[in-house]
Amino acid sequence: MSLDADAIVDRRRLKRRLVVWRLAAIVVAVGLVGALVWRQGGVTVGSHVAELSITGVMLDDQDRLDALARIATDRSVKALILRIDSPGGAVVAGENLYNAVRAVAAEKPVVALIEGVGASAGYLVALAADRIFAHETSVTGSIGVLVQTADISQMLTKLGITADAIKSSPLKGEPNPFTPATAAARAATQSVVDDTYRWFVNLLVERRKLPPATALQLADGRIFTGRQAVSQNLIDATGGLVEARTWLQETKDVARSLPVSKVTPSRGLSPFNLAGFARKTLLSETLTVDGLVSLWQPETLR
Repeated sequence: MSLDADAIVDRRRLKRRLVVWRLAAIVVAVGLVGALVWRQGGVTVGSHVAELSITGVMLDDQDRLDALARIATDRSVKALILRIDSPGGAVVAGENLYNAVRAVAAEKPVVALIEGVGASAGYLVALAADRIFAHETSVTGSIGVLVQTADISQMLTKLGITADAIKSSPLKGEPNPFTPATAAARAATQSVVDDTYRWFVNLLVERRKLPPATALQLADGRIFTGRQAVSQNLIDATGGLVEARTWLQETKDVARSLPVSKVTPSRGLSPFNLAGFARKTLLSETLTVDGLVSLWQPETLR
């Protein structure tokens, strides 16, 4: 009988230990899920204003697009503040961000705050907002598109190197840094730049309510200070977060007392993200921009 009693006691002790370990596992799992949710969106319980930063040279970023998609559908987010400090980058990255921000603006107010720089594709993204603020000395504008290439054929000749390619047609692979650009290749590339430029200018006309002739005059690639941009109707007003919150309260009924939640796009340690990190660490970001470029690129950024 005593052996049976001891076995029962041991069994009860084992059950209690299992219960404790199961509870601990549940607590850890809940904590991990909570941390993951926090990383993926900076989620705040209750109504709040979301804040998303767009900084540096712009490359296509699916995590950032996913974060904007969540903001658009999250009913607890009453408005979005975009903090922009970017000289631009890949045109496609700007286009994707523009469309994602417009999707948010279809559901709730969006304000863009241009910090140090909001130029080229950085300004393109700001155009998607309902209201654009910039500091008086912020750099904005630089509206335009370019394709960057080089002609190193003379250097190769001096080195005794001859570049050759077997192509399906003369314009395949143009522009090509290994051979001087032909008139046909230059014309074909120019037509692509011109078409994309017209697309950019049309967005400027649409979003800023500018006459086409005025938009073309302003979209000659020059930069503007925040003060100049206001006078040209490229932005709405000078100011920062205080002015943005005041505008949201007075025109969109978004109370200034609502907390601001900073949204940080999730970035898992996948091989693709590690490769991107290595590229940005070892190379200038401007060297990783592919395709058409909308980028304000002073000497210090090259």
